[in-house]
Amino acid sequence: MLALSCFCAGAQELDERLDTLESAVFITRQTGNYLAKSKDIRTEVISSAGLQKMACCSLADSFENSASVNVGFSDAVTGARQIRLLGLSGTYIQMLDEARPVMRGLSAPFGLSYIPSPWLESIQIAKGASSVVGGNEAMTGSINMEHKKPTDETPLFINASYMNDTKTDLNAVSSLQFGDRWSTVLFGHVSGNLMAMDDNGDGFADEPKQLQFNVGNRWLYFTPDVQVRFGVRAIKDSRNGGQIDKHGKPLHPGAWVSDIDNSIFNAYLKIGRSLGETASVAMVADYNYQKMDSSFGPITRYDAAQNSGYFNLLYQNAFSDAHSLTAGIGGTVDRYDENLWRGFGKPTDLGISYLRQTGVFGEYTYHHDEVFTAIAGLRADYYSDYGTKITPRINLRYAPSESFVFRANAGRGLRHANPITDNIGILSTSKTIQSYFDRILESAWIAGGNATWYFGGSSSNYFGVDYFHTRFGQQQIVDYDSATTISIYKLSDFMGAGRSFTNTYQADLALEPFERFTVNATFRYTDARVTLAGRGLVEKPMTSRYKGVLNLQYALPLNKWIFDFTASLNGPCRLYDFMDEEYSPVYPTLYAQITKRMKGFDIYFGGENLTGFRQKDVIISAENPLDPTFDASVVWGPVMGAKIYAGIRITIWKQYND
Repeated sequence: MLALSCFCAGAQELDERLDTLESAVFITRQTGNYLAKSKDIRTEVISSAGLQKMACCSLADSFENSASVNVGFSDAVTGARQIRLLGLSGTYIQMLDEARPVMRGLSAPFGLSYIPSPWLESIQIAKGASSVVGGNEAMTGSINMEHKKPTDETPLFINASYMNDTKTDLNAVSSLQFGDRWSTVLFGHVSGNLMAMDDNGDGFADEPKQLQFNVGNRWLYFTPDVQVRFGVRAIKDSRNGGQIDKHGKPLHPGAWVSDIDNSIFNAYLKIGRSLGETASVAMVADYNYQKMDSSFGPITRYDAAQNSGYFNLLYQNAFSDAHSLTAGIGGTVDRYDENLWRGFGKPTDLGISYLRQTGVFGEYTYHHDEVFTAIAGLRADYYSDYGTKITPRINLRYAPSESFVFRANAGRGLRHANPITDNIGILSTSKTIQSYFDRILESAWIAGGNATWYFGGSSSNYFGVDYFHTRFGQQQIVDYDSATTISIYKLSDFMGAGRSFTNTYQADLALEPFERFTVNATFRYTDARVTLAGRGLVEKPMTSRYKGVLNLQYALPLNKWIFDFTASLNGPCRLYDFMDEEYSPVYPTLYAQITKRMKGFDIYFGGENLTGFRQKDVIISAENPLDPTFDASVVWGPVMGAKIYAGIRITIWKQYND
């Protein structure tokens, strides 16, 4: 069973659960955010306790305690969220659902809101060059989501919350076991804004009126030699924003209104089989379909459909305690069918396009006790439109003592750019878009390292520093600096003179000064540069220079009451040339939550952005949406003011007969 834990995510946890199903249940206090000490790659873990520190309605709301990841809005009307890691857009992060690539293509703009955080048991944020086994699309790192398991001892878990902006969220998870071999988990989610609000008085709803239905079902078949995991998920999401009243109706004839409908279906299959004590084989297959129908005011419409397939065939052999090898073949096939209307003329038929990628890979791991680990991987992928590309990666870990761990990694990342969905905010403007819509193959090299010192005899007390550098060889550049034009071009258009890179520095401190009181402090500084036409190498716009986060948590004995407080300081970013100011202001945000825990259920209430800070004039030329300067995409700060929420969690545990 050694290798199956690599190929069928969660298998190691599964083995532990199956071996202890008849044991007693112990209640402990779990650390919310921490750096994983045993991981070979620098990995920040947000546990289920961390996911409960805030309202955390979706994955997009789960990173407020992390300075590694920045979360913001793609624009001020559609509710699309975007994240940044190492100073770069979330499109350069490989998003994984238990080791399966997700949120690719059409699902990128809204995918963060399609993962309800109550469905998750943890999130792992890995910086830098990760394994070649899961593909080569990671350019800044990867974020892996672990869902609640079919083997969990919770036949029913319910989470419901309500915010003062009428955002309502209801989730249900049920894990059921049928004998020793079969188990399943059912997921249900419904959420929406009951009313649209315009608190800043610019005539546009601050967030769209939205309704989302999301259901999923995962199965596990388990024997000592074979694991089979499969599941399906379906999503229906509709949102309308812009110049609408509280019921979502246009304020007047000819109002600028956005209407977006997404329909998604996903199915996956994982099969792993043991080949004796040291070897195993596995197969992972995934299919995703999405249809998106959308309009952005009277002059823009974007309709698209995507069919995507992913497969991975793997073989792993641990020849000894020191040496192991993973090898395999895998790839993706994406079919896009897109139509874009821009202006009052005929639609731009972007047609049907196919992107095919097939690769072979090998990864060798060397362990010297618990002191040193080296992982060297090499991948060769054939692209139907770009030929064969090589992706090397290496990860090193050195721990000479219990109190010190050093990690370093380097490698290459490759991904197809999606000009529209990677930059969905360009549709929320009336600007002229000067572009070809080719999906170029972006490439980047990344290198960095992390050093962590542990003290006080506990892995919960540590101080860590890290540095990462990312440099692009080819990149799709979206240039907003003109007041009336958006230009999309390639870094290679500068004939070798173009540069695009980021340098990111971060320090983390975690400690428990006394029992049940934890302190987590993080500070991140980013230097991001990009070459723009006519301006040369400049500071990358809309990229925050720094962010500091302080999280304090105190719990009474037996966790009967839990008090959480988070403060963040958000540094300035360079604004576009046509804006009134050169840099955005430095601003603080505050979050607080109190949880009362009782037998079988929790009641919690809290607030977000309690300073009430919000970006002024978030929509440019809001009074005249047809003006060529109209732009709802220049968002650098909070769109909404302070929010207050309350919620309840109900957990029914599995009962055992004596």
